Amino acid sequence: MARKLTEEFEIKLDTSEISDVKDYEAFSNKVLLDELRSKIIQNLIDHNVHAEENMNEFVKKQIDLTIEGYDLSDTERAYLYNLIDNEINGYGPISELLKDPDITEIMVNDTDEVYIELNGRVVKDDSVSFINHDHIIRTIQRMIQPLGRTIDTATPMVDARLIDGSRLNAVIPPLSLRGPVLTIRKFKPELANIDDFLRNGTLTPYMARFLEACVQAKLNIIICGGTGGGKTTLLNVLSSFIGQEERIITIEDAAELKLEQEHVISLETRLTNYEGQGEITIRDLVINSLRMRPDRIIVGEVRGKEAFDMLQAMNTGHDGSLTTMHANSPVDALNRLETMILMAGMEIPIKALREYIENAIDIVVHIQRLADGKRKITSISEVVGFKEEMIELREVFSFRQKGLTDKGEVIGEFVMARCVPSVYKKIRERGIDSLTDIYG
Repeated sequence: MARKLTEEFEIKLDTSEISDVKDYEAFSNKVLLDELRSKIIQNLIDHNVHAEENMNEFVKKQIDLTIEGYDLSDTERAYLYNLIDNEINGYGPISELLKDPDITEIMVNDTDEVYIELNGRVVKDDSVSFINHDHIIRTIQRMIQPLGRTIDTATPMVDARLIDGSRLNAVIPPLSLRGPVLTIRKFKPELANIDDFLRNGTLTPYMARFLEACVQAKLNIIICGGTGGGKTTLLNVLSSFIGQEERIITIEDAAELKLEQEHVISLETRLTNYEGQGEITIRDLVINSLRMRPDRIIVGEVRGKEAFDMLQAMNTGHDGSLTTMHANSPVDALNRLETMILMAGMEIPIKALREYIENAIDIVVHIQRLADGKRKITSISEVVGFKEEMIELREVFSFRQKGLTDKGEVIGEFVMARCVPSVYKKIRERGIDSLTDIYG
């Protein structure tokens, strides 16, 4: 009986001559190496392994047959063996990208169109390519199969969390017109702390002290920004200011927050199974968390019906709640909150809804990835009431961009408002006096 190559096994190939995928750039005959890789993989797919054959020997035999007659160096041979090893025991061409801790996002748009986010910048990686569209789809299937998920023409889209916490999204035809598209946002096992933010110029010491006082005084805070702006990292930093004696409940799609407090309950959403059932949403978890006697509720991201439940928690004694959301500015964040609640079917007059939001939210922090790839907190604003029936925000700190250097680096400065923020009264009432040298 023949065996398919897709069955699980481990081959041990000698790849000691090559350390990582970047060595590809050192080869002069890249076209030949790509052609040989394609032939090897196709041969492995086309041929079944007979039951009496050793899988390891079969793979080596197919590689040797393909490269026979070619004058390849030992390093080039090791490179090819490494690629095939990744194909069988890893995740194909993107195996090395997944291992690189400096890469935060992987985007496969086509066979030879792979982009990565590296140090805050999105660049094309010409060292990585797939053989054809089927090759991309097989790689996707290999990644999601252990999760009980599938992707095919009947289910042409999948959103899944990998074992290490990374988020995978894939779309294939007929939804994607140009072919399969794969996007992976990698999980960061270690998030930054406030000292990292200060060293990188993300904020100033005054801003750090102000945010720490706001958290300790149990003000309700929204962190907003664009995709990849650093919202989750900032949420983790602000969460570190919560006292050890408090019971904290975190709610996330993928468990990324790393809180050091002792009394932390971490809840995570669950996707639907292959039958389309069993989903547990952020909203389900927010509602349930209210029955768990929390001192703090931290929601990784608000983006739908759970917005109303989060506000309800903030308005019913669960002070000090923290969350993030996608928005281009603090004003946009509050507008999006309105939209989320209205789209959830809540029949609330707009004026009452805005009063509800105004009573719930104290601080809105906007973090942004600038043109040079560096992340900065560009605004810390407080909710101060209404102006012409609109919720009024007042900036406490802001970042003013002045221009760019010849190297494309952003030039700018942080600015602190001259007036004492209204929330300072709440901070003092909670017994927090760490800002007296700033505000008196």
